[in-house]
Amino acid sequence: MKAVSVVTIRKELKHKSSEELAELCLRLSRFKKENKELLTYLLFEADSEAGYIETVKEEIDEQFDIINTDSYFYIKKSVRKILRNTKKYIRYSLNKETEVELLLYFCKKLKAMKPSISRNTTLTNIYDRNIEAITKKIVNLHEDLQYDFNMELDEM
Repeated sequence: MKAVSVVTIRKELKHKSSEELAELCLRLSRFKKENKELLTYLLFEADSEAGYIETVKEEIDEQFDIINTDSYFYIKKSVRKILRNTKKYIRYSLNKETEVELLLYFCKKLKAMKPSISRNTTLTNIYDRNIEAITKKIVNLHEDLQYDFNMELDEM
């Protein structure tokens, strides 16, 4: 079966009643964890962006705490997984400020990690790429936010 375009889906959803839409959403949430997470964000957390950011930061903290630091191989795998999850949560929000704040927090945690990331080229490259991405995204924000985030970036 070939999936139809988003435009076609949007047109078809306009013809559905609110009951049918609710049923479709519930059915959709049964199939993938990401669908359920997105619905959770939209229904419960979209109203309080600051609370959502704190929740994601706590999860990042927990993930960094359980990293196996026996070898850099395990550290790299874990850091990539944390970054992948962080970017997934950023996609749910679609807010540029949230994106910059969460990526900055990820980079701070990565930089403060023991053993130091400076001994491993891959981890250093992950850090550098994210710092570069943050710098590019800061330019698109409001001037006050640019100043605040640039100050945080300079501290790192």
